Amino acid sequence: MMARVDHTTTRGTFSLDGQTFDVDNNVWVIGDDTECVVVDAPHDVDRIMRVVGDRAVKAILATHAHDDHVRVAPELSRRTGAPVLLHPDDLVVWRLTHPDTDPGGELADGQVIEVAGTALHVLHTPGHAPGAVCFHAPDLNAVFTGDTLFHGGPGATGRSYSDFDTIIESITDRLLTLPPETVVHTGHGDDTTIGAEAPHRADWIARAAG
Repeated sequence: MMARVDHTTTRGTFSLDGQTFDVDNNVWVIGDDTECVVVDAPHDVDRIMRVVGDRAVKAILATHAHDDHVRVAPELSRRTGAPVLLHPDDLVVWRLTHPDTDPGGELADGQVIEVAGTALHVLHTPGHAPGAVCFHAPDLNAVFTGDTLFHGGPGATGRSYSDFDTIIESITDRLLTLPPETVVHTGHGDDTTIGAEAPHRADWIARAAG
């Protein structure tokens, strides 16, 4: 059985630089009827567990460490026995939310994570956060981009630990080179495709220069 993508959303807050905002986050669960991985653990462990069901969770994959993506990651790890995997460049951001708890392991550019016979390729895509990553699943014709690329453009870069030129470079070199039909599963909001976003790169840059 080929892996499938299950989805839920959670509602909560995002806090950084002394400001707090209400947000809805996407949670992606990739696997089959036996095992899965969870991409991001925002606000509500019980809601995530309802999607997981009785499957074995192999890992909790953090696209980055902003609090609205990892707030319940340690609790989800305790509930499932699965490690939280995070790119080490985002440890400084992780510590803002979990100063006394370490992730359970590291993600690295080029790493391949296997789940239910499907390979997830780790792409380091800094810019929104220094350790931001995306997970490309060629077999599923999908990439899970967290807050790096959305329907409508790149993730925000106006806060600590972020940089606009870096995120544009990441998107250009690591994401827009994927097949245009690749479905982009984002950290917030609706899906898009690489082909739908690629023509607007110059517009994003012009808008930022503004």
